[in-house]
Amino acid sequence: MANARPGYLDLYESGELLQRAQALDAKLNNCDLCPRGCAIDRKNGELGYCGVGSLPRVASINLHHWEEPPISGTGGSGTIFFSGCTLGCIFCQNYPISQMGVGRDMSIEDLASGMLGLQKRGAHNINLVSSTHQMAAVVRALIPAVEKGLRIPLVFNSGGYESPETLRLLDKIIDIYLPDIKYSDPQSSAKYSGAPDYVGYNRRALCEMWRQVGPLFTDDAGIARKGMMVRHLVLPENLAGSRESLAFLAEQMGPGVWVSLMNQYFPAHKGPNSPPLDRKTTEEEYEAVFTAMIDSGIGNGYVQGDGLVSPGDFS
Repeated sequence: MANARPGYLDLYESGELLQRAQALDAKLNNCDLCPRGCAIDRKNGELGYCGVGSLPRVASINLHHWEEPPISGTGGSGTIFFSGCTLGCIFCQNYPISQMGVGRDMSIEDLASGMLGLQKRGAHNINLVSSTHQMAAVVRALIPAVEKGLRIPLVFNSGGYESPETLRLLDKIIDIYLPDIKYSDPQSSAKYSGAPDYVGYNRRALCEMWRQVGPLFTDDAGIARKGMMVRHLVLPENLAGSRESLAFLAEQMGPGVWVSLMNQYFPAHKGPNSPPLDRKTTEEEYEAVFTAMIDSGIGNGYVQGDGLVSPGDFS
């Protein structure tokens, strides 16, 4: 397992990767890739909540050295930031990309070349950031990328607002899931991310991801090869419902689940005008959530202190 090759290679060899690409692409005709279910024809230029058509729209393709250590490693994570988003978080730190559409349309061939370029530069993986609404294009691009030698794992880095049906089409294509668990209260998810149904979809999605890949596995160098790590951003005044979120993970996945407990919130986008999001999370607030994580029995993951990610054996 530690040195397992990417699952998408087996799907390519069997011909199933092409079938998955076709199934995802067909969804664009009446789009329901995400829980929004906009039901618009993206293949003919209609735009839904995400604001992106059928071509991949990308803000940047580059090596990233500041993810969790198993993701960034020594060579960096090959990060592709996709434009648009299925959520509308009023505190999003990347809102020009996620909500204002900053980026450029690319061909499928250019996206494939971008993946291969990251691999050539030494990336440990291809890190698909906020790609849910563009996975039809991603999987189509994966085919020529594999034909030209792509061999590194795929990371699905998302806000966790996912359709279980779409996730099932990604089974064995995605090697590493890196989702958020943002909220435990639908009122908070509605108010701060425009998604009153976030909690239900998020929890079903996390269970499906866990079914597909299980806990995080690393190679001999400590680089992630397969599995899931869940991110949780601690918000001021417990707006994220952190204790309940961690309890859910512990109950559903058990102590083997990896959690990245993030302490990097700062007021961005509309946050400065939306108390209590107009201030950073306090040290006391973060420490209370860390204590809750220990109490929940979760034993693996990463914590942040002084802006740095540090490994933790919480048991």
